[in-house]
Amino acid sequence: MTLEEFLKQCEQSGDGAYAALKSLLEKLEDPKTRTEARVFLSDLQSRVGSSDDCFHKYHFRIQDIYLDRSEGYQGRKKLTMMVIPSIFMPEDWSFTFYEGLNRHPDSIFKEMTVAELGCGNGWITIAIAEKWLPAKVYGLDINPRAVKVSCINLYMNAFDEKGQPIYDAEKKTLLDRVEFHESDLLSYCREHDIKLERIVGCIPQILNPNPEAMSKMITENASEEFLHSLSNYCALQGFLEDQFGLGLIARAVEEGIAVIKPTGILIFNMGGRPGQGVCRRLFERRGFRVTRLWQTKVLQAGDTDISALVEIEKNSPHRFEFFMGLSGDQPICARTAWAYGKTGGRISHGLSVYSCQLRQPNQVKVIFEFLRSGFQEISSSLDLSFEDDLVADEKIPFLAYLSSVLKENSCFPYEPPAGCKRFRNLIAGFMKTYHHIPLTSDKVVVFPSRTVAIENALRLFSPHLAIVDEHLTRNLPREWLTSLAIETAENGLSDDVVTVIEAPRQSDLMIELIKRLKPQVVVTGIAHFEAVTSSAFVQLLDATGEIGSRLFLDISDHFELSSLPGTIGVLKYLSGTPLPSHAAIVCGLVKNQVYSDLEVAFVISEEEAILKALSKTVEILEGNTSLISQYYYGCIFHELLSFQLTDRHPHLERRSEKSKSVEVIGFATSAISVLSNAELSISDDGYPLVRMDVDQWFLPVPSPVKAAIFESFSRQNMSESEIDVTPCIKQFVQTEYGFPTDSGTEFIFSDCSQALFSKLVLCCIQEGGTMCFPAGSNGNYVSVAKFLKANTVHIPTNSERGFKLTEDILIKVLETMKKPWVYISGPTINPTGLLYSNQEMENILSACARFGARVVIDTSFSGLEFEYEGWGGWNLGSCLSKISSSGNPSFCVSLLGGLSLKLLSGALKFAFLALNEPILIEAFHSFPGLSKPHCTDKYTIKKLLSLREQKGGLLDVAMEQIRILENRAKCLKEVLENCGWDVLRPCAGVSMVAKPSFLGKAVKVNHSLKHTGSGEQDATYEIKLTDASLREAVAKTTGLCINSGSWTGIPGYCRFTIALEESEFEQALACLVKFKSIVDN
Repeated sequence: MTLEEFLKQCEQSGDGAYAALKSLLEKLEDPKTRTEARVFLSDLQSRVGSSDDCFHKYHFRIQDIYLDRSEGYQGRKKLTMMVIPSIFMPEDWSFTFYEGLNRHPDSIFKEMTVAELGCGNGWITIAIAEKWLPAKVYGLDINPRAVKVSCINLYMNAFDEKGQPIYDAEKKTLLDRVEFHESDLLSYCREHDIKLERIVGCIPQILNPNPEAMSKMITENASEEFLHSLSNYCALQGFLEDQFGLGLIARAVEEGIAVIKPTGILIFNMGGRPGQGVCRRLFERRGFRVTRLWQTKVLQAGDTDISALVEIEKNSPHRFEFFMGLSGDQPICARTAWAYGKTGGRISHGLSVYSCQLRQPNQVKVIFEFLRSGFQEISSSLDLSFEDDLVADEKIPFLAYLSSVLKENSCFPYEPPAGCKRFRNLIAGFMKTYHHIPLTSDKVVVFPSRTVAIENALRLFSPHLAIVDEHLTRNLPREWLTSLAIETAENGLSDDVVTVIEAPRQSDLMIELIKRLKPQVVVTGIAHFEAVTSSAFVQLLDATGEIGSRLFLDISDHFELSSLPGTIGVLKYLSGTPLPSHAAIVCGLVKNQVYSDLEVAFVISEEEAILKALSKTVEILEGNTSLISQYYYGCIFHELLSFQLTDRHPHLERRSEKSKSVEVIGFATSAISVLSNAELSISDDGYPLVRMDVDQWFLPVPSPVKAAIFESFSRQNMSESEIDVTPCIKQFVQTEYGFPTDSGTEFIFSDCSQALFSKLVLCCIQEGGTMCFPAGSNGNYVSVAKFLKANTVHIPTNSERGFKLTEDILIKVLETMKKPWVYISGPTINPTGLLYSNQEMENILSACARFGARVVIDTSFSGLEFEYEGWGGWNLGSCLSKISSSGNPSFCVSLLGGLSLKLLSGALKFAFLALNEPILIEAFHSFPGLSKPHCTDKYTIKKLLSLREQKGGLLDVAMEQIRILENRAKCLKEVLENCGWDVLRPCAGVSMVAKPSFLGKAVKVNHSLKHTGSGEQDATYEIKLTDASLREAVAKTTGLCINSGSWTGIPGYCRFTIALEESEFEQALACLVKFKSIVDN
């Protein structure tokens, strides 16, 4: 094609010009015709020049762009570039960006792998390759015509006017360094697994007046107008920054996080219209450190429509930032700028070049990988901008760990009551590495808080007299601090009386009190001025050891989560000497950098019996310690240990102190009885167990729940209204159960319903009441009452009524009692899985009202009903209104509930208690040591409860999970019946009961779980199957954990929970079949 023929084709239309250029590119790409084609371009430039007339007549223009006019610059002075109407023109915007790049040192791109986003005609991509000699630079643009023109420009600058290659200082040409590809932002790099060291972008940020534009088919045959709009406008991207026209840049940044190397840098051009603070925050909230390289003003392009920005200002408090001309220094809003521009005025805006580098790249990458795996909708809540590096160093690793846990696990695992195994290992590792104490994880028990640890220890020993550091008595029961029964052993007081004497923390004063009062338990901290050395601790050990007193020493105030922790005399002592048997260390973890209300505590002891007993108190009174709280502090420990070499310093041989033969107080008699007889969790001894004996959710946690958990931690500066759950819980109990509330109703929240129930039991004891449990109640709650030494009565139930509480039997029991407290699990009954109807509940409440009983309705296991034909739900308000006038004035109903099962979450623990009786409210607050939910828990709960009100989403997931539970119940019933069990068919919930037909038979069982399945005959013994031995027999022969009739309160009937992970449920069925074969043989 001759020059004239080429120009004639170009003159016809823009599409004609593009077709001619495309043919020319094919010749440039072919080595055989490349020289000829490059000479043709030289002739073409000489013929048409770079005037606007050429652009309008031939629909292209070839122009020179001067790179560097400074003295001493050795590189190429200019680039020769072609442009066509359908791509973004080089203008002030891109020239300013290149000036910003020049602010970096020459090493910025040297031998790096670079990508330029929105490369247009490719001039910046080529300029980077020419000046800084990167290993490779990718020019990427969504506009296919831009990519073709960029390729032409590449050849035009890689070869001289005679078609000869131009070599740089490293004997390479631009063809060796530059590639252009059609790509929606970084999609090309993601698809080809290209990792980048530098990402640069000069991306437009005008809000698209037509957000639907991007839904059109993007092809090189699309209209010039549409292809140009791709270069000038960005569609809504689904990001928070969309409202400022920054959505496309936000998406580019997040895509960049995925492909940038850890030490990589992002450099972006940012128009200052949204305001500099908004521009910086776009990067900072995604975990970048930001440096502004360059700033100037540019005139707003005359054809740019800013009416969309005016509309945004109209509907929000945000004001965009424009200036009147280039000389104006006072910002004006978009509305003023629009009006000024309409009258012919020239408006300008700031233009900045930002250089950004991830502050913790590996962790931030994990976080965004999680968000991309189906959680993009919560990215707007993410805020990784921190003024304090210590806060960033703590929170970002945790968010990364939480991201990996939520992404990789369908459910949260079972962890023993003593605490998460990983967390206890990290505590032991920290003690070993930083304080040189040869601690192992089995010497550690985890508690929800320091207060809970101290109160549980005092209840475990029930001392007649305890001395407690005055700083630690604030949350102890009020009655302990007001009792005057100080004459200890002489007056023969019962276990029920605990007297606590407050004492100053100063060791000499504390020791004087210990010697004179001879307490059985001492709980104290160490004064700050005595904490550095171990002398005060040694004196306390000696003083308590001489009189046979238990010592619990609190080191919370001195324990630092730091790579340079301060010296603690107590820990220094323990590095050389084992902890005496009568002493234990208590440590509350509260010194994190982010959350003042997030607490976990641990106790260290060398005595196995004490550790096991303390662990059991957690299981009975608290259920377990918040898993996510353990994750949080576990991350801090992990970060402090991750860079340490293992066992770098050999541990010194510890000297054993001679123990004095003074008898110390043992566990309270009542505590021993409960801890021995309660069916608590079975220790696995390293052997995997299938747990059908725990009220925990092991089915897949729905995505909305995971999203809400992550969002609660990713947020910063949550307002009180965002974490005030009382209104939504009030609405919840009214909607679900018709429970009446008024201004006098008080809602109390905790980590678990057992903790709330334990305080109610203490209220019952305080007013001299008796806790009444229907046979067929949750065994955990019965154990709570017994451990707290409440008077308890079991109300008989019968199989004909499904072991439900009935009005006639209830009346017979209440007639014989004073101050009865009646516990009822409903509407779903745990353990049977049956339902109380509204009429049944009305009859029960009428009977209770007649005798002035205080009723505790536990709804913790409700909300998962699958066979509810004819049930109709509850309306407690209607029931109570019918009996309020005729009832005894002491009658009241308290509503206890938990939302873990209701919201299908295994890790999120949240419980509530609604109290309507003023006397009861006052009594409840006299027992203040309650483990309360963290602010993130409350935020999550509020979020999820609002989602439950919406159609679809969480509601649909709940229905699907309920169907799974229904199928599980049918399947388990069939297997149990085939294995010789009499099954009570459930209607709801996560548990069911069945009675074996083979009680009385004998089977051989293993001495320990580690021999289960080993076939070792000498490791077995014979056991007769009874209500008391069945659980042990099943566990030791098959590894399946169930609850026996001792737990359910129904002789012979065992409980099975069904909310297991799928493979575990299948394994449980196999265990039942295996046990049948063992019994038969």
